[in-house]
Amino acid sequence: MSFRPDHISSFKVSEGSVSADALSQKSESEILSLFKDILDNGVHGFCYSVYEEGQKPGDIISEAQVHRRMSILKNHCGWVRSFSCIEGNEWVPKVARQYGLKTLVGAWLGTDEEKNREEIESLIQLAKDGYIDIAAVGNEVLYRNDLDKAQLIAYINEVKQAIPDIPVGYVDAYYEFSVHQDIVEISDVILCNCYPFWEGTPFEYAIQHMQQMYQQAVNAAQGKPVIITETGWPSQGGNIKSSQPGEEQALRYFILTQLWVLAQEIPCFYFSSFDESWKVDAEGSVGAYWGIWDSKGRLKYPVV
Repeated sequence: MSFRPDHISSFKVSEGSVSADALSQKSESEILSLFKDILDNGVHGFCYSVYEEGQKPGDIISEAQVHRRMSILKNHCGWVRSFSCIEGNEWVPKVARQYGLKTLVGAWLGTDEEKNREEIESLIQLAKDGYIDIAAVGNEVLYRNDLDKAQLIAYINEVKQAIPDIPVGYVDAYYEFSVHQDIVEISDVILCNCYPFWEGTPFEYAIQHMQQMYQQAVNAAQGKPVIITETGWPSQGGNIKSSQPGEEQALRYFILTQLWVLAQEIPCFYFSSFDESWKVDAEGSVGAYWGIWDSKGRLKYPVV
C-alpha cells in the first residue's frame, strides 16, 4: 500500500480506545522487555518478506532462501502470509509447513493476464496439495485499479469452486469492503489491510485509528470473520502528512498492536517481517523499512 490523497484521513478520536499513551509510563528497558516477551510467546502471524537485498518481484526465489528467513520466524508466530504463488514464491507455504506453521497464501493479480492465470493455477494446486489454510485471491487489486471488479469476482469464484473446503477471500484496504459489498458476499473471510501511517495519522492516534479501520471492515463483513492482513509502522523514511517514521514509533506500534489483537482475539498478520529495499520504487524511502528484522535478518531492537 502507499499514500493516496483521497484517503487522508478518516480518523476521529473516540473514547475507550487504546492509544500510544498506554506505554507512556514504561521505561525503555521495560518496553524492550515487553517486546521480547511478545516475540518469545509468538504473534498470530507475519507477512513473509521474500526478497533479499538486491532482489525484486520477478526474480526467482530459491527454496534455500526461503528457509533462511523462515528459520528465524518459526519460533515467533503461528502463521505466515505470502503474496504470490509463482517465481519461487510457492516455496513459502511449502517451507512453512516444514516448520509447523499455518499459511495464508495469496495469488498476486495484476494487469498481466498470463501471469494471473499462472498465479491462480498455482494457488489452486498448492491448496490441493495441502499447503494452504486460507487462500487470498488478489491483493489490493481494486485499490490499484489493476482489474475491473467483474474479472476479480470471476477469479474468486473459480478458486472457490476448485477448493471448496478451504476459506477463500480477497485482500484490500479496509474501506474497500464498505464500497464493494458484492465482494463481501462471495468471500468466506474478509481480509483487510489497515494502515494509519498511509493516511497521515499522527502516531499518538495511530492505534486508535487502526482499531476504527478494523471496525469498519467488521461492519461491512455481513457477519463473516475478519482478519487484519496487514498493519505496521516504518522505522525510517519520509513523513506522510502527520505520520512520522521512527524506530521508537515502529517498536511501540508493534507492541500496542499485538497487545490489542491478543486481548480481542483478532487474527492479525503484521507487516512486515523483514525490510525489503525494492519497495522504495513504489513507496519512496519509507518503503524499505517496515520489518521487525532488517534486510540481513537482524532484529532491529536490542533484546537480551
